[in-house]
Amino acid sequence: MKIVFLDTDTMGYDISMDPISSLGDYVSYGMSSREEAMERLGDCEVLIVNKVRVDKALMDAAPYLRLVCVAATGVNNIDMDYAAKKGILVRNSVNYSTESVAQITLMQILALTGHHRYFDDYVKNGDYSKCGTFSNVSVPFFELRGKVLGIIGLGNIGRRVAQFADLFGMKVIYFSASGNPHSDRYECVSLERLLMESDIVSIHAPLTAKTDNLVGEEQLRMMKKGAYLINMGRGGIVNEEALAVAIDEGVIAGAAVDVFVTEPLPSDHPYLKVKNRDRLVLSPHVAWASREARTLLVDIIAENIRNYVSEKNTGV
Repeated sequence: MKIVFLDTDTMGYDISMDPISSLGDYVSYGMSSREEAMERLGDCEVLIVNKVRVDKALMDAAPYLRLVCVAATGVNNIDMDYAAKKGILVRNSVNYSTESVAQITLMQILALTGHHRYFDDYVKNGDYSKCGTFSNVSVPFFELRGKVLGIIGLGNIGRRVAQFADLFGMKVIYFSASGNPHSDRYECVSLERLLMESDIVSIHAPLTAKTDNLVGEEQLRMMKKGAYLINMGRGGIVNEEALAVAIDEGVIAGAAVDVFVTEPLPSDHPYLKVKNRDRLVLSPHVAWASREARTLLVDIIAENIRNYVSEKNTGV
């Protein structure tokens, strides 16, 4: 059984691929351009991709392809309809990054609300040494206790973030893009109410037709002037130009963003032109990628392949 992984660079180099490579004739490539991907499939039966687009042309170039394993939860890069038409199974990877994303979300909330960048710079640039007093209370921060956390997307990650918020004594409300409530513990509210009431809005939803451009200029202006926006879901959920303007105009207090419409971030992106840089914390789509999460991801992919082989052998 030929197994081809087209973009292993996305996994890093500190994680063993042995659980996958031991299952067949395994070939991996760090990254693959469109042309390279078309050429590298050959007699591939199992294809593993993270961000490589698997469309009609790519599937047609792989006559022996029977299984596509996505090294991620989202399957936006897969033509699911055509895969089903060709009888090609598609298996994504779920629940591997819950702890990692929730942890980074908490880190960003604390960094933003506690003005971590400002205070760190204040000491390191020598201002603290010159100030003549033992402290600096000129940039006040608030405690999380009693504040409202509004979560957009109360899936596994959203629920874990809510549990962290509970420990800080926050009130949690959430919005379900699907319209279906997901919790008896937390109140499900409209998007408008969530935006207006929340001190912190944290996004953990997938990118779908219902969430695409969900938060634009109109929605940002519904938020409290002192509120923060955290986007750990997908870049397309938030209008990036509108968010950059909202930060510079003081419509909201600030934002932390880990995901972008185009990745890596273009050099002329609106976020890179924000004047109030202390109010915007950016990270390179890394919230999912703790060492533990990536190790678990490899194990999940391997399990998906084993299940495929078992089903094939039993004629299921």
